[in-house]
Amino acid sequence: MLNTLQNLKKKKISKKRLGRGIGSGKGKTSGRGHKGQKSRSGVAIKGFEGGQMPLYRRLPKRGFVNIFKKNFNIFNLSQIQSLLDKKKIEEKEEITNELLLKKNIIKKKLNGLKILGKGEIKTKISIQAIKASKNAVKKIDKIGGKINIIKLEKKVKIKDSDKKNINENELNKEKKEK
Repeated sequence: MLNTLQNLKKKKISKKRLGRGIGSGKGKTSGRGHKGQKSRSGVAIKGFEGGQMPLYRRLPKRGFVNIFKKNFNIFNLSQIQSLLDKKKIEEKEEITNELLLKKNIIKKKLNGLKILGKGEIKTKISIQAIKASKNAVKKIDKIGGKINIIKLEKKVKIKDSDKKNINENELNKEKKEK
């Protein structure tokens, strides 16, 4: 049975052999015409539509990319419960970003943990997160668990001139103390 099957769509068609003499029909310029940008190798004119206004210029610009956006590792209560059921996390452990990273549950640290209230949680747990929904906090408190919401640290840039001033101020303070 298997030896009689045929692939009708893909018949044996030999590849065009380009540049193999004028008698082959695809010799000399190999079907590319004479000279010009398109006859050269390695040239692809992407987005060029023969002088017509290209699609990417016909459509209006929309929106922007927020460079200050914070990305969080988002977990629903149902996901946390399933991790507890599978014994990937122990009940006694405090669930933090570092713990999840260490146990290969998340791949990147991002800006912290965000806990959402979808699903039910049956186990008493302790979580340390940056953000949590009201529903999630309510459900965790209801079963006697604890959620600790920590603040996101802001990175403060200090100019070089300010660094010098700070160092001078510290030196002056030290001198006054002596």
